[in-house]
Amino acid sequence: MAKDVSFTHRRNGDEAKHTGRKDGKPIGSLDYIRPRYPHNIHPALVPGISVDEQRRNYSLDKVVLTAAGTLTVAFVVWGIISPSSVSEVASAAFSWTTTNLGWLFNGVATVVLVVLLWLALSRYGKIPLGKDGETPEFSTFSWVAMLFAAGLGIGVLFWGPAEPLTHFLKPPPRTVEAESVEAMHQALAQTYYHWGFHAWAMYALVGGAVAYVGYRRGRPLLMSSIFRHLFGKKQTDGFAGKLVDIFAIIATLFGTAAALGIAALQIGQGVTIVSGVSELTNTVLVGIIGVLTIAFILSAVSGVARGIRYLSNINIILTLGIVGVVFILGPTLFLLNMLPSAIMEYIGSLFDLMARSASWGEDTLEFQSTWTVYYWAWWISWSPFVGIFIARISRGRTIRQFILGVIFIPSALLFVAYGTMGATAIWMYREGSPGFHNSMAAPEVLFTLVDNLPFAEWLPLVIMVVLAIFFITSADSASMVMGILTTRGSQNPPKLVVVFWGLVMSGIAVVMLLIGNASALAGLQSLVIVTAVPFAIVMFLIIFAWFRELRSDPYILRARYAEIAVRNAVLEGVHKYGDDFGLEVVETEPGRGAGAETDSEHKDYTEWYQRTNAEGEPVGFDYETGKWADGWDPETGEIGTVPAQETEDSETGEDEKSLNAGVRSHDDSSQPVPSLPPGRARSTTAGL
Repeated sequence: MAKDVSFTHRRNGDEAKHTGRKDGKPIGSLDYIRPRYPHNIHPALVPGISVDEQRRNYSLDKVVLTAAGTLTVAFVVWGIISPSSVSEVASAAFSWTTTNLGWLFNGVATVVLVVLLWLALSRYGKIPLGKDGETPEFSTFSWVAMLFAAGLGIGVLFWGPAEPLTHFLKPPPRTVEAESVEAMHQALAQTYYHWGFHAWAMYALVGGAVAYVGYRRGRPLLMSSIFRHLFGKKQTDGFAGKLVDIFAIIATLFGTAAALGIAALQIGQGVTIVSGVSELTNTVLVGIIGVLTIAFILSAVSGVARGIRYLSNINIILTLGIVGVVFILGPTLFLLNMLPSAIMEYIGSLFDLMARSASWGEDTLEFQSTWTVYYWAWWISWSPFVGIFIARISRGRTIRQFILGVIFIPSALLFVAYGTMGATAIWMYREGSPGFHNSMAAPEVLFTLVDNLPFAEWLPLVIMVVLAIFFITSADSASMVMGILTTRGSQNPPKLVVVFWGLVMSGIAVVMLLIGNASALAGLQSLVIVTAVPFAIVMFLIIFAWFRELRSDPYILRARYAEIAVRNAVLEGVHKYGDDFGLEVVETEPGRGAGAETDSEHKDYTEWYQRTNAEGEPVGFDYETGKWADGWDPETGEIGTVPAQETEDSETGEDEKSLNAGVRSHDDSSQPVPSLPPGRARSTTAGL
């Protein structure tokens, strides 16, 4: 039998990493000093830590609240007092950003998608977003439904019919002829490009990283928590971490405010149709936002969280119902032929779409600024909000399941929804349906489409109800996330903080509409792009920070040990015994075992699982029983009385027991090893 080992014990002190004792004594001698790990558990055996198992005092982060609040409130006041000056500054910043930093947004979209697909297919994809053996909190069906809800909102009703029609009438420069058959397919492919894989990859990056550090590493669900390994604990809890959280709040505020502004525009268009008012003024839009903001405040302070969830579910059902009505009452046969063709056109032209940039000329730069760069900035702005949401519903899934599910499942469903609305609008335009013309404003398209459906006179009222619910629930959810970011990760931030962020968000939406002048959408787009720049840089940093975390994950450490141990054992076994050998776990000399290439005592492997009390002071903890040395009860949050002998055992006796459990030294290698059936190898990862 060839002898192999699962890992190598290391000595404390100044001995070299891969050498034995200085005095030449064998490692099995009594005076050999075994390494000490936090709580006497090897980093490869740590099952993970969930954020709800940690002891923390959540409190208001005055620095984050003051900095982000002051900047955004000052912007709202400035925009209300002098919208013209804000418009000038925003336009100048927008022009500079799109000209000089358009490549940054394109780079983020492409790099994030490629990196995440590689991550999902690599061995890192098997790491769970939770503790070892933890099962998903929600069923696959419920998980998919909530993912779809996160990405399905105002976009389907506002941009779903309007964007494809716009691309059909005015295709991207240097592509196809306007209003041609090719333009029809190209229009849907371009829309899918903006709403599909790239958008959901950005959500998956933030959501996956937050879920990992929260449910595997035990940190609060904050953007800054992702960077503990990259910045270090001091900087993560200090200036650098607070700066990341401030950027996340500002990006979320402007990104969500843009969505609320679009909802107000669409509701305003519905009001003009139902009431017969000839013109939609800024006063009407501000009034609509004011009424919906009051409804949001009432929902936020009433504590009817369950009611908000019910409203969200009802909203999704109604939205899908509207899409279904359009599919059935609209050109059904045309849609059945068009949707598969459009999806294949998108997949086939994906690399061509990704290759477009300002290098193609001024006309392409203008198109990118209006559409593609705007969308990438919007998704970046929404990524903290949506990312934290999908992180909270994805606990227990592997990274592979999470990434592939988040990127492809909602995208596929959105392709059907957007394809139905967009292709119907194009078909009606080509058929010369009443109300359709080549200079339609985006908010007009949906209601004009509905007006041409038979038996759908009631639909505009339903649409306005859906839009109003979307406004309220989005403001409520986004404000809750920003409340979490300003209270050091508290899952139940104070209601006043939540309401404050909701009011700021509504104020920004008003300013965005006011500075748009003739085109309110212009104001929304320009500010979203400008304010997303800092968080675009943060997105790149998240990639590096998450990878550094994953490299020291217990699963990866075990896999590395297993690979080295099996490789060495097989080579030695074949060399000595040919076909007739098996594997067993024994102890080796330092530097010759499975952990020869790993310094398991390095802080990258050990620092993260040291348990602390609410003040951040180290406390003893037993990973097998889940008991705290000071008697803290996770259910009550109270510290009990621990007998002195039990405390001593947990801090000393249990240490030696944990270290010696499963270890077989050379001195007792003569003990019989349980036999295995022929052809079966012994585990090379069991036995510390």
